[in-house]
Amino acid sequence: MIDLLRAAALRLAAAAGAGVVATRDPLAQAMVVSFLGIVLALLFLLYQAPDVALSQVVVGAVALPLMILLTLAKVRRDAEEQRRAGARPRTGT
Repeated sequence: MIDLLRAAALRLAAAAGAGVVATRDPLAQAMVVSFLGIVLALLFLLYQAPDVALSQVVVGAVALPLMILLTLAKVRRDAEEQRRAGARPRTGT
């Protein structure tokens, strides 16, 4: 029974990884990468590595998508500020 669960989890991880690559919208990609992190954590649990699974949940399902979302918000905010300022290019100083 456990072998069937492992095989199903491996297929789900492969599908989720392909979904991350196929997704072009950065916001949707952050959500799909979060799902991939959860699937990988499940896979680690099935292979009896609960400490690695817990780390994967924290990093892959929470921290990484959060950093992506915060970065997207900052980039969009900066683009909006540049648009309001008349699209003046930054000079690097």
